[in-house]
Amino acid sequence: MAPAPKSSKKRPASSQAGPKAKKANTAKGTKESSPTKRSKPVTVPQEPDSASGSDSEEDWEDVSSEEEAQAQPMDEDADEYAMDESEDVPEGGEDAQPKVPKDPNASRDGHKAQKVVQEQRKAAKPHSDLLTEAKLVWAPARQKNITSAERQKHIEALMKVIRGKVKDIVFKHDASRIVQTVVKHGKQKDRDEIAVELKGKYKELAQNKYSKFLITKLIRFCPTHRASILTEFQSSVLRLLLHREASSVLADAFELYANAYERSILLREFYGKEATLFTITSGTEDEKQKSRKGLVGLLEGIDGDRKKRVLTALKENLETIFNNPDKGAITHAIVHRALWEYLNTVNTLPDEAEQEKLRREAFENCQEALAEMVHTRDGSRVVREFIARGSAKDRKQILKVLKPHIERMCLDDEAQTVLFTAFDVIDDTKLLSKTIVPEITGAASKLYSTTQGRRSLLYLIVPRTTRHFTPAQIASLAETDSIREKTSKKDPEARQEEILKSASSALLEWIAKDGASLVREPAGALIVTDVMLYADGDKSEAISTLLTPFSSHYPSTSSDPHPIDLPHTSRAYKTLLQGGHFNHRTKSVTPSPAWDATAFAVALVETVDKGVCVNACTKGETGGLFLMAELCTALVNAKDDKAVDAREDIKKWFSGDVRKEIEAGEARGKKALLEQLDRL
Repeated sequence: MAPAPKSSKKRPASSQAGPKAKKANTAKGTKESSPTKRSKPVTVPQEPDSASGSDSEEDWEDVSSEEEAQAQPMDEDADEYAMDESEDVPEGGEDAQPKVPKDPNASRDGHKAQKVVQEQRKAAKPHSDLLTEAKLVWAPARQKNITSAERQKHIEALMKVIRGKVKDIVFKHDASRIVQTVVKHGKQKDRDEIAVELKGKYKELAQNKYSKFLITKLIRFCPTHRASILTEFQSSVLRLLLHREASSVLADAFELYANAYERSILLREFYGKEATLFTITSGTEDEKQKSRKGLVGLLEGIDGDRKKRVLTALKENLETIFNNPDKGAITHAIVHRALWEYLNTVNTLPDEAEQEKLRREAFENCQEALAEMVHTRDGSRVVREFIARGSAKDRKQILKVLKPHIERMCLDDEAQTVLFTAFDVIDDTKLLSKTIVPEITGAASKLYSTTQGRRSLLYLIVPRTTRHFTPAQIASLAETDSIREKTSKKDPEARQEEILKSASSALLEWIAKDGASLVREPAGALIVTDVMLYADGDKSEAISTLLTPFSSHYPSTSSDPHPIDLPHTSRAYKTLLQGGHFNHRTKSVTPSPAWDATAFAVALVETVDKGVCVNACTKGETGGLFLMAELCTALVNAKDDKAVDAREDIKKWFSGDVRKEIEAGEARGKKALLEQLDRL
């Protein structure tokens, strides 16, 4: 029998999460909060419940003692037992001559000798006594199942051990974790004390495999020292961005924790040596105010030649980043900000030919990496700028690069705006209907459940509607409208109509197939309502599917409530019966020209049994009163024969004893229904 492999539990691989969390205010108190995470590139495969950031620094520090114990080698007796078992079966099978078993005492003595050698080696290492003492205090301090008061007691004891010696031990992987625990759980004065002690070593720490996590924590938890930490990175920012370990430190600092002035410290090196040398870094209010403007503030009041030198240096530094795509810096927000500032400045040059030349060079340098930029705010603005100002050939190239990542882009707040801009400015709607539209409609079943996914679907049908898009989002999308007037020839309404037609059939087929289950979900009801109201095409099959769950017995005889008793589902049917959404500004319904509310009402009367409609108004939760009132409203002025027949059926259903029962009830909506019945 072969010896059993020793069990070990490794540190989890780094991963990344979906939506961005709000920034936590870490300057006050010591209360723990979930760390914010960097946005994840759409080119990276999505993992459930994962997180971005600097290589899962929390996991690196917070390995529980139980996991660590499992990672230790088995004790001597277990090792010996495994070795003895392995000797039961001789090599060569049963026919081979059995070996003489080894003396068990010899194995035990060998392990003891190895342990002695190991302890001697540990003792010979620098600061071994300090680390041994610190680990004894650190073990209880990092436990997750203790109170805050107990933890603070252990943290204070730990600070007494490492005070004044942090710089000597911090580069060791185990000591780095000890210091991280103090920074994470300690009081602000403890954090500041460690930050002061490490001053002058920040750049070196950022490049270390283990201490880089400590630097990220200091940047996060020590806001008063953040500017001084970032200032130490000056003159080395580009090199650090291309460094395997330090790159994530700068990316986290820029995207998650730094304010506008602190970001300008990191960006300054992109502007060239001249800008770095002659820019004051005293931190005065005037300087901070100017720095917040970024490149625009730097170029204020300088002559044309110097401005050209700054732009040239910025272009060359960006080329350095894009010429090293394997380093991963292309995905960082700091690079995207520098490129966005460059393009904005290029657009202000007086010579249009020079503008086009510099913009063309920038596009050619990064065109293959555009998919790795769309997940940040500035990166998405860069790609949108290229789409809006690009030629037909450029736009086709951009779509080719983005196509493999369309589904992921639909689920990202920033990346999806690139798709929306493509719908707004690209004249070749046939190209859009072959590349982007099928990718979105084909993934509808995966997209509709999230806010971002629904927006991506609804932009095909009702772009920039205030029901689904915030004023800030609409204003951001409108930034390219002025460019579209110069670069696009097609009328915006005609373009929108063509995109609507290309998307409608697939969405209606999806509802015809899954509408019965979709309409029972809050997210599904939202998307179903707008697709039915505004999509172009034959909706008969979709209507039939939507009325199927409505026809079930009322009150429901199963554990699932009847659709009428689901507020979101009932609201969806009500909106379809009234022919459009209610406008709170005008206090009236805005009818959709692509939807026939009367035909839907007739189909409902023909499909749904009388008992369901009557019971919905007299039994159970009586949730159908308002719905039946809208049904009557939809039929009251109809002239065709089917509508007249449906109107007569409604009169018969709600006459005599049924009407008296409704009048005697106290349910909300009875007045509205009785008024509409009188109008029939």
